[in-house]
Amino acid sequence: MALLTRDNTPPDAGGDNENRKGKGKGGGGGRTPKARRADRGPARLGLPTLLVLVAFVTVAPFAVMVLVAFAPHSGKTLPGAFDIGRATLANFQEVLGSSDILRWALNSTIYSVVSVVFILLFASMAGYAFAKKRFPGREIMFWSFLATLMVPFQATLIPYYILISEMGGVDTYWGMIVPTLANSQAVFLMRQFITQLPDELFEAAKIDGASEWRIYTTIVLPLIRPIMATLGVFVFLWHWNDFLWPLVIAQSGDMHTLTVGLATLDGENVTINQVMAGATITVVPCLLVFGLLQRYLTDSIATTGLKS
Repeated sequence: MALLTRDNTPPDAGGDNENRKGKGKGGGGGRTPKARRADRGPARLGLPTLLVLVAFVTVAPFAVMVLVAFAPHSGKTLPGAFDIGRATLANFQEVLGSSDILRWALNSTIYSVVSVVFILLFASMAGYAFAKKRFPGREIMFWSFLATLMVPFQATLIPYYILISEMGGVDTYWGMIVPTLANSQAVFLMRQFITQLPDELFEAAKIDGASEWRIYTTIVLPLIRPIMATLGVFVFLWHWNDFLWPLVIAQSGDMHTLTVGLATLDGENVTINQVMAGATITVVPCLLVFGLLQRYLTDSIATTGLKS
């Protein structure tokens, strides 16, 4: 057998080497980048398509609600509601004129806004104490308080009602608001956010002789505005859409919130168009609050996980 030298190497040996190199580097069996991008096309279209479907499923009920609210009185709601040319404000006028919806809206506003203010105040104070203060039993106290998240509100509904009833808080604003102020989830979020703040700021303030109240008002509060805005949106939505506790504690019609009032409308001789008009009215404050605090909400998401 003759040995192969540089001069008598088979002509296809170099080609085989090139093919092997191409397979090793490209990982696609010598296929062009254009072909590989074409194969990834369906995968790239899959995620946007899924997001569009999720958005449609989320927005469709609200769109139908608004269309039915503006539709004229008739025996059909769909597909007659899609006739935009027949849209009317009569349903809104009848709801606002024939029901106590303005009173219910005032009750919902007081219940939501006052709860937001006090929950943010108490949660920020407790979060600062759990994050930056050192005292005996801090971890036990924090995790014991956090363990209440695992207890459903329905399990504590009757004890809450008995306590508030014994204190004379039935059918009052304070009886509706006070039991919701101890929000362990809000304390947890505040504590986690304040933990990320650099300790050097607090040490420098203490060296300058700043009191704890001044440290809280001049250092903590300005730095936690993003998380306060985010938490404020969530707490407002929780209370604005709350149904069970206002239904139990507010027994008279004058103390009903919008959610409870709309449930009573559904049981009266009211058309579905008017019920949807009332539901549309309840959505407007939520959109306004989210629009006003959207900038702080995005800032909070952008800075989450960053530590100076």
